[in-house]
This record gives sequence, C-alpha cells and structure tokens, in this order.
Amino acid sequence: MSALLPRFRGFPRAAFGNPGSFSNVTRVSAQRTERLLNLLIALLNSKYGLRRSELREKIYHAGTASDAAFGRMFERDKNDLREFGFDVETVMNHGWNSDDPATTRYRIGKESNRLPDVQLTPDEWTVLLLASQLWERAALGAAATNAMRKLQASGGLADVELPAGVQPRIKPAGQAFEDLVAAMHAQHPVRFRYLAGSTGKEEERVVEPWGLGSRFGQWYLVGYDRVRGDQRYFRLSRFTSAVTVLEKEAFTAPAAFNVRAELAGLPELPLTSAVVDVRKGRLLGLRKRSEPAAVVAGEAPAAVVAGEAGADGDWDRLAVPYRDAELLGEELASYGPNVRVVAPAELATAVQRRLASAAAFAAAPVPSFDFADAAPGKRPRKRTSEDQLQRMLQLVPFLVHNQGLHIQDVADRFGVTRKELENDLLILICSGLPQGYPDELLDIQWEDDHVFISQSLELNRPVRFTVDEACALLTGLETLNGLPELAEGSALESVTLKLMAAAGEEGLRAGALSGPEVGPDNSANLDLIRSAIESGSQLHLVYLSAQTDSLSERDVDPLRLYSMDNTWYFEAYCHSAVGLRNFRLDRIEHLAPNGKPVSSPVKPDGGFPAKLFTPNDDDTLVTVQLTPRGAGLADDYYAERTAVLPDGGLVAEIRFGNTSWLPMFVAQHGGTVRILAPAALAEASREWIDAALAQYAS
Repeated sequence: MSALLPRFRGFPRAAFGNPGSFSNVTRVSAQRTERLLNLLIALLNSKYGLRRSELREKIYHAGTASDAAFGRMFERDKNDLREFGFDVETVMNHGWNSDDPATTRYRIGKESNRLPDVQLTPDEWTVLLLASQLWERAALGAAATNAMRKLQASGGLADVELPAGVQPRIKPAGQAFEDLVAAMHAQHPVRFRYLAGSTGKEEERVVEPWGLGSRFGQWYLVGYDRVRGDQRYFRLSRFTSAVTVLEKEAFTAPAAFNVRAELAGLPELPLTSAVVDVRKGRLLGLRKRSEPAAVVAGEAPAAVVAGEAGADGDWDRLAVPYRDAELLGEELASYGPNVRVVAPAELATAVQRRLASAAAFAAAPVPSFDFADAAPGKRPRKRTSEDQLQRMLQLVPFLVHNQGLHIQDVADRFGVTRKELENDLLILICSGLPQGYPDELLDIQWEDDHVFISQSLELNRPVRFTVDEACALLTGLETLNGLPELAEGSALESVTLKLMAAAGEEGLRAGALSGPEVGPDNSANLDLIRSAIESGSQLHLVYLSAQTDSLSERDVDPLRLYSMDNTWYFEAYCHSAVGLRNFRLDRIEHLAPNGKPVSSPVKPDGGFPAKLFTPNDDDTLVTVQLTPRGAGLADDYYAERTAVLPDGGLVAEIRFGNTSWLPMFVAQHGGTVRILAPAALAEASREWIDAALAQYAS
C-alpha cells in the first residue's frame, strides 16, 4: 500500500477514509490526529484567515452535531495547537462587531511559530550534544531528543566526536521528578505525602511547584505550600507517596523565578555523628568513613545494653558522620542484620521504618499481571494523538532535510516501530488543504523502502521549542558549567546565548529547573584515567566492591569515562573478570599505570551512556514488583519486560549477574520494590529484612 497510495492523489482525501489498518481505539486517535493536522495546515496556508463556518464545513465535516459541540471542539483544538507551539491568530473585519463569529477569521502566522535558524560551530555542537545526553535516561530525555531534532532540521548537525572522559549525565530522580516537571510546566498544583524533617511526621501537602533543583546531592522542590500558606522547600527523597497532579487547578509562579538562586541560600545540614554497631569484618565502605566510638549513655535502644558494644564480641561500635538521618537510614537499612543503630533515636526510627515497609510489601498478596503486551526493553507508555502529532511535526522537516533515508532508519531515529511510522506516513499523505487535491496534499512516498517528500505545505521548518525542550537543553548547558574542560568564555557560553535567543519566552522559563553539579571530586584519578584512554595504556587498581563487601586487585583496559550527577565511573575491560566492568572512582583505593599497553580487542558497544548494569543472556532473570514511587527502577536497571498494574505500579523482569546483593537492594528501597521470582531469592530477601528488624524488636 505504501507504494500504491501516493499514485491516487487525483482523488479527494475523503475517498480514502482513515488510512491504515487500525483498531477502534486507534482509529479514534488517528481521526483526532488527522483533524488537528488538517486544521494546522489550513490555518498555516491561509493568508487572510478562515471563518469558523468554513473550518466546520471543510475540516470538521459531520463530526459535530451542534454549534455548541463544534465550538467546544474547536477551542480544544486551538489549545492543543498552542501546546505544540502554534498560536492561532484571531482576525476581525474592520467596522463589524468583533463578537460576530460570522466575521471572525483565524490563521497561523508562518514565521511567529518557527524555530529561528541556529548556526553552530563544531565546538558548539559538541557542547550541545553533551548537554542533551545528560538527560538520556532521566526525565526530559525525550524533550532533549526532540529539541536536537529540531536544531538539526534548522541548521544541520556538524560531524563531531565527543571527547573521552567528558560524558556526564543526570541521574534519574524517580517518577516523582517526572510528575513534578510535567505539573510545573503545565502550571498545575500537586498533592503528595511528605516526611517533615522538623517534626518527623508524615503529612499531606498541596503545593504549587515553582521550581526543581539539585543542592547538596539531593533534588528539591521549591513552591508555595497551600497548607502552610508560604514558600517551602521539599526534598524529593522525603516524599512517601506518589505525586498526584491536580489537573483541574492552575497557578502562576512568580515572575522571573530562578530555582538555582533560591537554593543557593539553603543552608547545609550540620554534620553530626551516629553510633552504630557493625559486625566484625563487614561493611568496609562504612568503616572507611567511621571511627571507633564510645557508648553514648542514655541514648542506646533497649536492645543494646549500655556500655556493652556487642557483648558476644561479634560487633564493633563505630561513630559514623552524617548530615541527614533519612539518607543515612536508607544506606543502613540496606545493610540488614550486619548493622544496628545505637543512637540517635531519629536514625533508628528511619531504619526501622524502611525495614518495616519492606517487610509489609513482601508479605502482601501477589497481584495478577500479564507481560503479553509489554514491549521488550522499554517501560510501556500509552501513546496518544498528541504524541503522534508532535512526532509528525518533527518528521516532515526531518524528511525534507534527509531525503531518501531507509524507512527503518527513520523509525529508529524517532524511537518507534516501522508499523507506527507507516501509520504516521499514511495519515500524513492523506492530510492537506481542505479541498484535498494533488497540489494541496502532503506528498510523501516510500517506494523501495526509501522515504521521499516533495510537498510539505509550510511544515518544512521546525516549530519553536516547547518549555520542556528549552529546559532540557538550557539546564543541561548550565549543568556543564561545573566541568573544568568547558570553561566560561568558550563554546559553552556562546551556544548558551544562541539557544537563549532561539528559545525566546520558553527559554526564560528554564530558570525553573536547575541541574546538579557534575564536577568530579577526585580530579587526579579522572585525569589519570583519561590519559590512559588516550594513550592506550593499562591500569592497575585496588577496588572496593560494595556488592561483595571486599577489596580486589585488577588490571584493566580503560575504555571511557562518564558520570551520574557528580559520581564518576569508568568503563574498562577487566582481565580478572574477563569482561566489561564499570568502576566508581570514589571506590578506588589505589590507581596507577602498570606499564603495559591495552591488550583486549573488546570495545564499548557504541551506545551512550554506558550502562551501569549490562545484562547478559546467562544472568539470572528476576521478577520484581514496583510501587508507583519505585516505577522508575525499571528504567534504571534496564527491565526487559514490564506489566502495568492498576495502581500505577509495575511488575518488571530484570537480569542480574550477581543476585547476592538483591536483599540489600530491597531493604534499601523500603517498601517500593519486592522480589516475586525466583522464589528462593524472594525468601532470602524476606529473611534478610526479618533478621534486621529482629534487632530492634524490643
């Protein structure tokens, strides 16, 4: 059909009906997409504007039963087009009553909605690629991809190569972050439950989200708390429920609000010490930053006899420095029965709460689920007509600037299946001006599987950035400021100015989002690894493995450096493990060249960023259940299949090479994840949690 349909362009569009083979639900979505697309083309190609009566007759046909129904549909469609970046102008006839719909006309200016041409140097493209890839697996990743696609259609992508050792990225901050970004840009309040740091109590909050930013290694929401009647700061790690967006309500944030400036004045919590008992010979990482501690009289839980730091001699009492009880509590909960908190009581409560939540979740009934419709390797997401139209608006200028690409290459570029792309193309070739004759339809052909476009009907230039797209790129550029390789006054500064000018009003709203610092803590190790990558030299390291709780010596062939926030890693071929491994720079005890050249032919897979967890076919396939709060873990650990549950949670299948640490993983996340299969692993995690809780039983 793809080869034949374009030949029938002499017939009106209505002769084809709805293109493609669609289900009833998909057909309704396709009809809405086609209507919006035809409305857009009609308004773009009208010099003087079209009256409502003309639009109703030529675009809406018999789809509306009354004037009132048509009016409501037309207003919704105008709002939708505005969301895509097209402002519908209202044109009045001079001398007539402006309230008279018969004399009111509508059009879309051909220039006002366009992304200005942005000409970038190769150095600026390099910086921009780094900024866009910051969000690869985090919220705004799709927005960054869309923005880059628009820029490529606008000015052309230079042939650039990313430098070794400068591949930072922003760590996904969970489903709450994504929901808050969406609510912030749509200007809807949100509701969530929150563990207050001042009182230690869990409370429900209703907040107008003004901005999101990273400070002290944590993500904060800044907004107007309707319960307290004032501006407040909320740390995302203290959210105890999923975020509910109040879509029927709206707010307006203060003019020129800048979340980075707001968070700059937020004081860091004071450093204090916790007293914990640790099993002898265990938890080497915790011991590295601790000191032996005397008993703190009067503060020990009843389960620990004051003055006796493990009377059986199996324990060491340590003083652990920390700033936030919730963060340390999350870490200590993961250690299960290998640690018990002596003081303060606030920390002991934080650990017990996580363990109790994990135990309760593990004991809950197993829900019914079905992987039948799950797409492998991707978290399922319902595709909407808005998604499809947004993709089409990027697809047309992309095809104009990339004539003759193979249809599968185009599908891969847009992250859809070939069938989905063909459905898009079938709608596009049946869309055009109201008359629908040869010169008034989009002309796209894909004979022999190569796609060509010869008639674009004013859709050949990319539309201006959305707020999400502007935020993704501009926040990414701001985040790169922390890298020593990208000093101010260089390409980073010039490309930021160009993007700000191109983004316009949407760019001004990027101040509502601020990324984390990505500069490395240990620049000496980073420089040594980068030098070894460039010279092709092996490295010898002594490495602390948190999963096995042990030190090991390894000879490695370093391949590339990258980061998650300010935690830096390097990917290398490990001669001990005989395979690719990822090493955290802050867990390296010793690092030096061993005087040998790299000897392994293994290279990175070419994907970016490098996966922290690289599944293999012989790894253990683990089935886990995730609550709505923990749903983002499916993406973090590269789930092969997922099934959506009625409450918004997920069941996911994930491959793990080493499963011995998974009980720690379940305990750490405190009731947001549990293991369903294999049964032995699920039982091991329950035993781990029960043994940890037993230490606080009395």
